[in-house]
Order: sequence, then structure tokens, then C-alpha cells
Amino acid sequence: MSACSGGSGTSAGPAADGSSSIVFSTWGTPEELTRFTEFNTDFMKRHPEIKVKLQPVASYGEYHSKLLAQLTSKTAPDVFYVGDDKLGQFVGSKRLMPLDDLMASDASKTKKDDFFAGTFGAAQQDGITYAAPNDVNNDAFWYDKKVLEEAGITEDPATLASEGKWTTAKFLEMNDKIAAKGLIGSMFWNYWATHYGWISTQGGTAYDESGAFVGNKDPKTLAAVETLGKYFQDKTFVDADSLPSGAGADSKFVTHKAGFFAQGRYTIGTLKGAKVQEGYDIVDWPTPDGKAAPTGIAASYLAINSDTKNKDAAFTYWTEFLSAEGQKFRLTGGGNAVPSIKGADDVVLEDNYPKHAQTFLDMRDIGFANYAAEGAVPALSTDISDLFLELYQGKNNAQGTLDKVAALIASKSGK
Repeated sequence: MSACSGGSGTSAGPAADGSSSIVFSTWGTPEELTRFTEFNTDFMKRHPEIKVKLQPVASYGEYHSKLLAQLTSKTAPDVFYVGDDKLGQFVGSKRLMPLDDLMASDASKTKKDDFFAGTFGAAQQDGITYAAPNDVNNDAFWYDKKVLEEAGITEDPATLASEGKWTTAKFLEMNDKIAAKGLIGSMFWNYWATHYGWISTQGGTAYDESGAFVGNKDPKTLAAVETLGKYFQDKTFVDADSLPSGAGADSKFVTHKAGFFAQGRYTIGTLKGAKVQEGYDIVDWPTPDGKAAPTGIAASYLAINSDTKNKDAAFTYWTEFLSAEGQKFRLTGGGNAVPSIKGADDVVLEDNYPKHAQTFLDMRDIGFANYAAEGAVPALSTDISDLFLELYQGKNNAQGTLDKVAALIASKSGK
């Protein structure tokens, strides 16, 4: 019943006997697709009147263009994933079903207030909710205790954080010591959560409350980006995307070539696969005063096709997939993300690994999804990341980068 499928994702309306069929589409690794298949099988046992067909697309890059084409031609699946960098484009297409009334209904297992407020981002527009986060991944700083010891660092980052002493100065000091040993201080993926997470934790403001970009006029943002640029340009910080195949970031990290790596909970699988997990832990991002501050939350979202012929069945699937029980099912036992809804946090603390796993939850609780003003414009986040890459490569300075970001946003969004 839950199988790979190509071609059209359109489902017929309810049958004469009251049964329905829906198509669910997503991207994912083989392991993730297996977990989705298991969820679908369990769902159909509980709802024998609903048949679910899984329609996976192997490539994230191809997934969204295919889905947009299907929505335009009215051949799209009933329920589907949308990436946070594409969400605004899909909301703007007017092809997603408004969900507020459904979420408030008696049939709902996912009330809007059950989700952590900072996780919706561009899923909400003009007070209307068009999608909800499947789960989230906030980039904690994973750190390699062996590398820190080799660099002569005797203080433990997580312990410092618990004492309110995990400051930016301390973090940079550790990075300097690691780099002095010929190793990479910290690795980051070049996307919105890196530059905006750093700006936020350093006290800066990228977007104001009206959704206007003000980062190029904010002194604290400028100072934060200057530090970011300096450390990337001297190779203490490294862009993980730019590392060569065969010697990528995961390989560097498990072979003790880097001290810190800003990544999500999925890193557990990488470390356990290399059988080195005991030597690693996580810590929140540092701040000037050592007090925790909001960081970016990466997320994918679940939406319903506004043209579905099986609205009730589609919503039943949608709400159970996103419910606390649904997220527990999908994330328990090697799960690679953090729940986006209240009542499922135990999955993050299972096995007590990493030691400070609670940090993932604490970061999520105060974190933020990509700014709605940015996420609403197709490819804007990617284009902004390209401008930050120029900074990291020494092709621009901090003020110049922020001015180019402001000009790009103005040209693409009018703000």
C-alpha cells in the first residue's frame, strides 16, 4: 500500500464504500523513506478506510520544481513536504490549503498552539497558516573533546554554558588555539541559519519587526559580520559546503580534524556510524555575555493540496503525521531531528546522548525559523548566502556584504 510511485500524484475522490486514497510526497534518504513507509503502514492499520501511497523524489533540488509543476497542472499529491527555503514560494502560489479552521476542529490532533511559535516562519501569511513544521533541526555546536584537549583547552564548553560563562570571547579563544595546532576551529554550512544565527547571538538585528532588512545599518550586526568574515578568511572557520568530496565535513569531524561543527541532531548517526560518539558533546552558540540567545531553526513543512479531492482523509493523515504521537513514531530510535510540537521531547533525551541533549530542546524553545519576509521570495535566501560566501572568501568586507544584501532584498521584494 505504501510504495514508490512516479507520474501523477492525483487521487480520485472517495469511493462508493466511503474509502479514500491519498498520495504523500517527500524527498529523503533511504532510511527516512523507510521510516515514512513504516508510519504509513501503521496509519493504514488504524485507518483501513484510507489508503496511502508514498511518492518520493530522490533529489531535493528536483523535488520542488516537480511539485510546482504538478500543482500548476492539478496533478499534485494530496499531502506533501516543502523545504523552508521554498515555503514562501509555495504559500504565494495559492495552491496550499488554509489550515487554521482544520487545526481548531474536533478532528485535529495538532492545535496551532501545540507547536513552538518560532517554528512557523513563512508558513503563516497575513494571519493564515498554510503549513506546519514536520520537525526541526537547530544547529548546536557539536565539539570534539579530543581536539580541544590536543589544543590545550581544559574547559568544557557545555559546563561553561551551564555556568553562564559560554561567551563569544571564550569560543573564539578556543578556535584560535585549535587553529594554532593546524586544525579547523569550526565548520558551518553556508545558509541562512548560520549568518542570521551568528548575528542574533551577537546581539545584532537583521530584520526589524516590520520585516524590513536593517542589518546594514545596525552597528552590532556589522560587528558580528566583521568577526564572521575575519574567522572565515583566515580559515579558522570553514564553509562545510566548500570542502572537497572524499574529504568533506563529516569526514573531517570524525577523524578529529575540527574542533566544532554547527549541525543538527542528525549528527548522532554520523558519529555512531564512525564509532566515535563517546568523544563528542554539544553546546549552544556563544554570546557576548554568556546568556543564551535565539538561533536559527531549520525545518521542513507539511502542507495539503488545496485541490485535493479527499480533504478529510488528507487532513487526518496530516494531523496524525504531525501530532506528538506521530513525531514520536518518526523520530524514536535513531531519529534525526527535534520535535516541533509539545509532548514529544522524550525522543531527544533517549539514550542520554549526547550528554547535553537537552540543549537541542532549549535552543528550539527560543529559536526562530527563517524570516518570513525572506522566505516568501523565491531563491532569496540562497542568493544572500552566495553574498556571504563572497565575504568568507575575502571578496568583500562586512559592510559591503550587508549593503549588497540590503540591495538584493530591495530589488527582489521591494523592502
